[in-house]
Amino acid sequence: MTKHLMIGNMTGNSMDAIDLVLTEFDDDIMRDVCTYTKPYSKDMQNTIESLRANVFNKTPSEIEALPEFRSIHDNYIRQIAECINEMCEKYNIDKNNIDAIGFHGKTLDHNPPSKARTDGSLPYTLQIGSGQMLADLTGINVVYDFRSDPLMAGFDGAPLVPPHNAHISATEGNGCYYNGGNTSNFALIIDGSAIIGADAGPFNEYTDNYIRDYTDESFDRDGMFGKKGTLNKALLQKLFDFGRKYYETPLPKSGDPAYYYKGQIFQYINKKKFKFEDIVHTFEYFAAYVAVQALSLIPNDIKIPNKMVLFGGGWKNPIVKETFEKLLKGEGYVLPEHQEQFTKLLNRFSGCPKVRNSDFGDYMEARLFADLARYKLDNKAWEIPEIVKSGKSVICGRIAKPNKNRKEYDDRVNRAAKGWQMYNNVKNKITTIEY
Repeated sequence: MTKHLMIGNMTGNSMDAIDLVLTEFDDDIMRDVCTYTKPYSKDMQNTIESLRANVFNKTPSEIEALPEFRSIHDNYIRQIAECINEMCEKYNIDKNNIDAIGFHGKTLDHNPPSKARTDGSLPYTLQIGSGQMLADLTGINVVYDFRSDPLMAGFDGAPLVPPHNAHISATEGNGCYYNGGNTSNFALIIDGSAIIGADAGPFNEYTDNYIRDYTDESFDRDGMFGKKGTLNKALLQKLFDFGRKYYETPLPKSGDPAYYYKGQIFQYINKKKFKFEDIVHTFEYFAAYVAVQALSLIPNDIKIPNKMVLFGGGWKNPIVKETFEKLLKGEGYVLPEHQEQFTKLLNRFSGCPKVRNSDFGDYMEARLFADLARYKLDNKAWEIPEIVKSGKSVICGRIAKPNKNRKEYDDRVNRAAKGWQMYNNVKNKITTIEY
């Protein structure tokens, strides 16, 4: 594999900020040249959240017909392009030296095969984000729409991070790599390979949204609210009950905020009139709780490494991290129904698990898409564990090259959005893929 200089971008489900990282790759040895972050305004967060509700379960043509869609989408892309241009200017980066931007887009709906099989629906995934528009506004090649290819090949399309964790293990070694973002996900990395990877459940999802609804803050910075509260055991039980169908689904699986019933949970909380700080504390406890519960679903024939490598901003919350560590020591409160399950999990470790923060830190998700983009440029398959085990090979993403004369964009919605089985709007032909 050749050397590459790539920009990785991630906005995430929480829409807290635009994160950028410029990374040099020499095979799987990587070095971050610089990083750049620009927080989103509350207005933009609310706008995207409103769009998410409006596009749920809609086809691309129905989405494009929404009067507000194009203006929201185009503003989203312009803000990312502005950040990329600002980063290049700030650090005197010659754009001609950059091979590509790895751009994930914004996920607004997700119905992967692991979920579709349980309710008889057809799988799809919805990300918005025109790679062509971003290429035109930055003057840099863009690789994007990474989830469509694995999903159309019969796999979940998320999480995409396990192979990147495997690449980083060249420096950080074996371990369970755990991401704390809006949703948590993990990957077991043994001898440089990803053995299994899956989403766990809501991490920042409940806390961030609740904080935004009732304070002027964007998140519970340093656990300032959660530290003043205590665990509400009845609420903890209710949180698990609301999402039980998802949490108990076997691995591998991918999640989505829609599976966690945030709206119904907030309605329940408002009726009960729980103390604000107790709610925040319990949300944070639950983030760590489902992260541990997901580990208990790992098949018994897979060895779980003793080292937990944490990345993602959510782990900066002391309530979440401390709860995670306590639960892995057999301390902390566990729901009665899970006591045996958690005990069996702890017995699978050879000693107490060691928890540490990744040396690659907060920009792991942004760097992931830089990594994915270089694999696409080299026409190399992205080795997601479930795909590797199936014997298949999937190359993820598509490439957009700058075209200043372009007047219209037909890639605002990704290829594997709802209805792709009947009509592929990229190839403009009927497909024969069946599930």
